[in-house]
Amino acid sequence: MNGQTVGRVSGRPPVSAPDAPAASLSGGDSVAILNAIAELKEMIEPREELDQAKIDSFHREMAEVKRLEAEMSAIRAAIQQTKTEIATLHQSGFQGKELGKVTDELDAVVQGTEQATEAILTAAETVEDRVGNLSAKLSGDDQGMANDAAEAVMTIFEACNFQDITGQRITKVVKTMRFIEERIDSMMEIWGGMESFEEVETLDVGPKGDAALLNGPAMAEDTNVASQDDIDALFD
Repeated sequence: MNGQTVGRVSGRPPVSAPDAPAASLSGGDSVAILNAIAELKEMIEPREELDQAKIDSFHREMAEVKRLEAEMSAIRAAIQQTKTEIATLHQSGFQGKELGKVTDELDAVVQGTEQATEAILTAAETVEDRVGNLSAKLSGDDQGMANDAAEAVMTIFEACNFQDITGQRITKVVKTMRFIEERIDSMMEIWGGMESFEEVETLDVGPKGDAALLNGPAMAEDTNVASQDDIDALFD
């Protein structure tokens, strides 16, 4: 029997086996372990800093993406609004034919002012001749009044220069309108032609009520228009 059995039979407490001796570390092993731990720590800390830098960069990129998304949304809205305006122009009849009509109206304005100016100048020349003849036969205050009338006629001549200026300005307006028409046509071609505007919702900008009945003075080449006699007949 072994020693534990003997102790149990004899009534004495069992004798336990002695513990194994604890492993001891030399000074060199401790230093090596501490150095290894320090190296691992140095490897982990830069990794954490690198991960944080990536996170910060990602946040900045996401903020830029959101900003670009907002700008693109605004651009899309502006393009859609532009297409709506162009489609409205087309539906309301503002095409080459209508633009030509507007140009004709402006030409009629120039022609009308020119005719009126010629009539004014002719009448002013007549007055000037009459005043000159009358002034030669007058004296004193009467002659002074005739001279004042002659100066007023000169003022009329100078004021009639408005016709040339008006014609030049209207010509500029016509050129600007044609430029706008060309730019609109170019934009329509970029977006696929007029076919791409067929499903675009348009704005209701047409005249309503009595305004829809007003077409302005008739042009010389217009047909089926009411004459002054027709208008007078309404009051008979």
